Amino acid sequence: MDIAETYRERNVLVTGAAGFIGSHLVDGLVAAGARVRCLDDLSAGRMANLDASAGRIEFHLGSVLDSELLRRALDGCDFVFHLAANASVPRSSADPLYDFNANVTGTFRVIDAVRRRSRGRVVFASSAAVYGEPLDGPMDEDHPLRPQSPYGGSKLAAEFLLAAHGRCYDLDVRRVRIFNTYGPRQRRYVMYDLLEKLRSDPTRLEVIGTGDQERDYNYVADTVQALMLVGAHPDAHGGVYNVAGGRPVSIRSLVPLLLQEVQIPPPVVTYTQSSWRGDVARMIGAIERLASLGYAPRHDLRDGLRRLVAWHRAEFSPPW
Repeated sequence: MDIAETYRERNVLVTGAAGFIGSHLVDGLVAAGARVRCLDDLSAGRMANLDASAGRIEFHLGSVLDSELLRRALDGCDFVFHLAANASVPRSSADPLYDFNANVTGTFRVIDAVRRRSRGRVVFASSAAVYGEPLDGPMDEDHPLRPQSPYGGSKLAAEFLLAAHGRCYDLDVRRVRIFNTYGPRQRRYVMYDLLEKLRSDPTRLEVIGTGDQERDYNYVADTVQALMLVGAHPDAHGGVYNVAGGRPVSIRSLVPLLLQEVQIPPPVVTYTQSSWRGDVARMIGAIERLASLGYAPRHDLRDGLRRLVAWHRAEFSPPW
């Protein structure tokens, strides 16, 4: 299907638009010809992330918790991509009330505003954290939901809230469970943290955990492709879809791949043997359901790492 045609000349709201994934989604929608409105309180996002689309977007500064601001931003919109959230597992464990307000109350405000208008297709950015530890092999969308952190619990609560509103009020709600996304503009999580540690001391690298943790990394452009596809596809109404790369890798295997792209003498690598509260050891997603809509990742891990390292060099000028 022609994804771009779905969004051309349509009004689209992106919450969390100045964040890592949100800003790339904004760029993708603008490129498709959409009229994009951005809502962000800049508590984690950065206006610089929207530079590529500057002059072609309408920006609203504020929180999804502000019902009046949300009403104005939603006015006339055909699509809503709801990405605004606390996306930090450690922060959710340290401050679960903040996490609840950002992820559950914020999502209620969005879907309630859509309900009041009786208009707008909603695509919700959920998380693989709703699954918890896998029972066996890659997790498909029917895997038991056993989140291990307040973050995972809040995302699951928001999913149920959206699905219930969809059924009760006949709203078009679509959910995507995003696995580990990486790429330019990313300023947290494993790959960024490793690069920052190497920037500070290229001779030593401390890695959180045992190194045996497995992740299903997806380059950010592929995650954007998936979000736009789920938003556009007529068969995705009411559905839930994993968004992952389909090529899991352990942290212990990731480290040498990243070091190859950085191109420095091998540092001394150590592992802390423990991680933060609520961390999941294996996050591997089955993507057959998303593939049935026409999705296929376009960037392999090496290509994505090369792009991430190039951005990091340009942004931070590390001594290597």
